[in-house]
Amino acid sequence: MTNTETKNNDGQSFGTDGIAPMERPSAVTRFFMGVVNWAEKLNYKHAIYGNPPVYDNATFPWSNEIEAAAPAIRAELDKVLERQSELPSFQDISTDVKTISDDNHWKTFFLLGYGLKSEQNIKACPKTWEATQKIPGLTTVMFSIFEPGKHLPAHRGPYNGVLRLHLGMIVPEAGPDELAIRVKDQICHWEEGKVLIFDDAYEHEAWNHTDKTRVVLFVDFVKPTRFPAKFVNWLLMNMAIFTPFIREGLDNHKDWEKKFYAEAEALRNRP
Repeated sequence: MTNTETKNNDGQSFGTDGIAPMERPSAVTRFFMGVVNWAEKLNYKHAIYGNPPVYDNATFPWSNEIEAAAPAIRAELDKVLERQSELPSFQDISTDVKTISDDNHWKTFFLLGYGLKSEQNIKACPKTWEATQKIPGLTTVMFSIFEPGKHLPAHRGPYNGVLRLHLGMIVPEAGPDELAIRVKDQICHWEEGKVLIFDDAYEHEAWNHTDKTRVVLFVDFVKPTRFPAKFVNWLLMNMAIFTPFIREGLDNHKDWEKKFYAEAEALRNRP
C-alpha cells in the first residue's frame, strides 16, 4: 500500500491499491478520488449485509433467477465467441488495467459499463440483458474471457461501493490449483450455471492454468448500504462518468464497437 492508504481489521484497504494512478490528475479527478476515499469508509461502516469477502448467494435471492437464465445466456455467448479473436482485451478498453494485465488473453464483451449501455452488444445478447435487469443497482455487465494460461495477479478494485457477480459460463475441467479465484484468503472455484458473489475491494487474483478458455458473465452492482452511505454512493456512481479514465474507456469501447459491427455488416453484404 502507499502511505495514503489505510486498511481495516478485515484486510480491506481504502484507496486504489493495484490500480494505476492518474497521469492526468485534473482538479475534477483529484476531488473525486478524495471523495472516494471518504465514501469507502462510509460504505464499510453502513453495509447492510456486513463486509465478507465472499457472500452466501442466499443473501441475494434474485441470484436464483440469474442461474435459471444461464442456458439462454450461454447460447448468446456461443455466438459472441464465434468472433473471439476480434474481441478487445480489457486493457484496450480501460487503459488503467495495464498495471495488472498487459497481454491479449483477457478479453471482454461489454453490454453495460459504469451505467452506460452498448446498444449494439445488448442487441446481440437480449436474453443476457433481460436476465441482468433483475439485479438491483446494476452498473456493469460483460463477458469476461480468460484464455489459456491467463493469470491475473493480486490486486483490488478501485471502489468498495459495488459488489461483483460471476456466473460460470464455460468452466474447463481442472485440478483445484489450475483454475480458481482467490478473494482475500478464500479460494473459490467457478461452476457452470452457478453464481459467485464477492467484494472486489478485497485483494483478489484469478488464474486459468488450463489449455482451454474460461468464461464468466461478469456483473457489478451497487453494494446495499444504509443512509448516509447509500446517498453518497448514488452520487459517486453518477459522478464517475465525468472522470477522465472512465470517459477514455467509453471512447475506446465506442471505437472498437464501430469497427466490430462494420466488419460484421461487410461480411453479411459480401456477394
